[in-house]
Amino acid sequence: MRRRHLRPEESELWNSVARTARPMHSARQLLPTPPTDTPVTPEVKHPAAPRPLHFHFGERAPLPLAATPATPPLRMDAKTHARMTRGKLAPEARIDLHGMILAEAHPELVRFILNAQSDGLRLVLVITGKGRMTHEPVPRPIGALRHQVPHWLRLPPLSFCVQQVAEAHLKHGGSGAFYVYLRRR
Repeated sequence: MRRRHLRPEESELWNSVARTARPMHSARQLLPTPPTDTPVTPEVKHPAAPRPLHFHFGERAPLPLAATPATPPLRMDAKTHARMTRGKLAPEARIDLHGMILAEAHPELVRFILNAQSDGLRLVLVITGKGRMTHEPVPRPIGALRHQVPHWLRLPPLSFCVQQVAEAHLKHGGSGAFYVYLRRR
């Protein structure tokens, strides 16, 4: 693809805008210049490579989005979490979003979680359903609610109420439901 050059009026406009722009960050630290007694080798221009991430000694590089762990870190007591995921704790309330569209389900979920926390409940069950299976060469689940509800629970205003989210035990709905462990008020 051939590169297009700016017309004179476009170039003039660009220059007038560029003169008014201010840098977003403070001046960059320049590398020290080599001493004059060392021979200078001619620079070879390479294609622009992505800039390396800057981090300090001892820090780990951030994981790319695809490599982030699927399960969120445990923010509750490990013993209680184990009892919850094994189905030993009974949910104190439940909401069935199964069959609702996203626009209906989101306000219902927000209302339910906020009311449950104000009532002093700790463990509630959110039923989303498993979604339909498509009959393609590779079957894959399509469950909008099943995929969207954990995201909603991590966003405000629910993120302030929710302490932990985990897939429900088989006797409470399995992969079609979530345990939501609420913070104390």
